[in-house]
Amino acid sequence: MTAVGERTEGLDFALDPDLVELRTLAERILADRADVDRVRQVEESAGGFDADLWSRLADAGLLAAALADEVGGAGLGMLGLVTLLEQQGRRVAPIPLADVLAGAAVPIARWGSAAQREHWLPGLLSGSLVVTAAFDETAGTLTAQPVADGWVVSGRLAAVAAAPVADAVVAPARTPDGSTVVLVVPLDADGVTRQVVAATDRRSCGAVSFARAGAAALGADVADGVDVAAWVRRRLRVASAAVQLGVCEEALATTAAYVSERVQFGRPISTNQAVAVRAADAYLDTEALRLTTQHAAWLLDRGEEEAAEAASLVAKHWAGRGGLRVVHATQHLHGGIGADVDYPIHRYFLWGRQGAFALGSPGAVAAELGELLPDAPRIGAPEQP
Repeated sequence: MTAVGERTEGLDFALDPDLVELRTLAERILADRADVDRVRQVEESAGGFDADLWSRLADAGLLAAALADEVGGAGLGMLGLVTLLEQQGRRVAPIPLADVLAGAAVPIARWGSAAQREHWLPGLLSGSLVVTAAFDETAGTLTAQPVADGWVVSGRLAAVAAAPVADAVVAPARTPDGSTVVLVVPLDADGVTRQVVAATDRRSCGAVSFARAGAAALGADVADGVDVAAWVRRRLRVASAAVQLGVCEEALATTAAYVSERVQFGRPISTNQAVAVRAADAYLDTEALRLTTQHAAWLLDRGEEEAAEAASLVAKHWAGRGGLRVVHATQHLHGGIGADVDYPIHRYFLWGRQGAFALGSPGAVAAELGELLPDAPRIGAPEQP
């Protein structure tokens, strides 16, 4: 893909040299430190969070890939983050990259005050702090009251990625006047309680309750009219789609190898038309997810927020609908062994389902997208003569 800020004639989906280098480094570290045995060990004995892998990614500078140069990042933007998250998805590595980077580090770098950036960013980039995000409204909503030195927040979030190991959470909350404020809430503050929750993908997850816990707002000094919550949600959609892309990619590659080697009646099962067609459909879904995710990330890097709103919803739709089709197909094409919970393909199935359900139903996403399109019929609107 062309460099950020560059526009060329036609379409070019090749990654530029910096992104290729990022992909190569991420692939090497994740392949080395997130093999099947290691992932299983982390799930069983470390609560679904691989602290060693997290530290290695930080030491390699990968946690800083998406951030701007002036805050200590590599300046690779959302395309850089998508490239990194795709590799995480390929290895189903149990770390909260999307939530921490797209939901916390990038927003704090962009909207945080100087004091907030100084307090949180060094630890985020070094790997010594984990600041997660909770923007899924189906998991619960928060309310916030202004006080002299910031805000106090109340409510409960039923499922927060990496909550048991996180130092803080970035989340939206409703204010008394009906507006939304994005808050950074330290999880060791008075009034905060955490409870471990078992997630479908077996990664670290927890429920968090807030009883007038102290918090600070992001974007407190920005001009009126800037919707910080919507800004963060766009990036979280694209980040989640990127993880789903990696999951689909590797599940499909694993399945292609399996059906090419599995012999029935004297020939590989890949020579059966039904198998080949289903695998081809999964490939098309994966490529559609790739292109829509990269396109949305490119728009975000260009600062085209309005266009990126629609593009991120398109990527979200493909991640949910297409991603779910892919992981179902890849499990089914493994036959009976695909249902074995200890067999590697089952883990991709779990990640794919978790990703799809967290993104929302395809119908709901399509309706949300339709509301953005001026020529789309409005839901519930009477038919025009």
